[in-house]
Amino acid sequence: MTNSNQHRKRVLSGVQPTGSLTIGNYLGAIKQWVSYQATLDAFYCVVDLHAITVSYDPQTLVEKTREVAAFYLACGINLEESTIFVQSHIPAHSELAWLLNGVASLGWLNRMTQFKDKSQKYDTDMVSAGLLNYPILMAADILLYQAEAVPVGDDQRQHIELTRDIAQRFNQTFGEVFRVPDPMIPIEGARIMGLDNPMAKMSKSETGSQYHALYLLDEPSVIKKKVMKAVTDSSEVPQLRFSDDPTFAGVNNLLTIYQAFTDKSKDEVESDFADARGYGDLKKAVVEVVNNRLATIQTEYHKLMNDAGYLDSILAQGAEKASEVATETLKQVKEKMGFLPAAQ
Repeated sequence: MTNSNQHRKRVLSGVQPTGSLTIGNYLGAIKQWVSYQATLDAFYCVVDLHAITVSYDPQTLVEKTREVAAFYLACGINLEESTIFVQSHIPAHSELAWLLNGVASLGWLNRMTQFKDKSQKYDTDMVSAGLLNYPILMAADILLYQAEAVPVGDDQRQHIELTRDIAQRFNQTFGEVFRVPDPMIPIEGARIMGLDNPMAKMSKSETGSQYHALYLLDEPSVIKKKVMKAVTDSSEVPQLRFSDDPTFAGVNNLLTIYQAFTDKSKDEVESDFADARGYGDLKKAVVEVVNNRLATIQTEYHKLMNDAGYLDSILAQGAEKASEVATETLKQVKEKMGFLPAAQ
């Protein structure tokens, strides 16, 4: 850790290398990480160990891991201010997760709503133990780096609460080692919903409809086609303003996307569409701002992906820096738990 970061609050977050990244991943996470990095000691990892808790293709995992790392950089993560690394490149993640299995209770895990939701999609015999223990690995990710804040959406808040419970129980049982992290809920306007179903969060794992999500690698014509087919409402008089009324959830979602890509206030967004003739004007404006931003991201992304050696060297440097912090934490944990140190 550099001297310039010693006074900064440490933050850690990551994205799984599964599926293709959507504008929801960008606006709800990565774009905000970019804004944090100037004031925080930021560690951003590609959480590939989490990806194997459900069925996956090994070759695809390799490709998607590089893809996510390239998007971190293409979207604006600055290596002078942030550390980017791959979770599995730091063995301490797996080791601490196992040690924390002796601290967390089964009752805590059984109460995790995400496990219940995800396990319902599979036959009982297909639900892995890793899916149940996913929150413990997530706790290990966070606690290894003594992160004080973790940027998460509301759907991950329960996992942060579990991490806090594990850290507190460990500290009370074995002695102080872990900082107890706080959730860092994204700023207003970061929750992007599906274009086909504005009542459901936009997800990169959703495969039901080709019009559900806007992906970071979508071509301009595809973006236009999807946005122009986005759900609005059936009212005779278009309502081009923000609303909590579920009837206008689709319009609200499009306004939110426009706001997030332009960094304008709600009042400014509503002013932009004060003279609009209908939802077509809103959709055309969304297409324009999305394609303008994605063009820049895609250009940088393809440049990085065409130089795998350079990208891998960045990840190696990040792993080296992250390992220094993670190894020290793991050493303290093992000492407190009573493990015999290996002979030097």
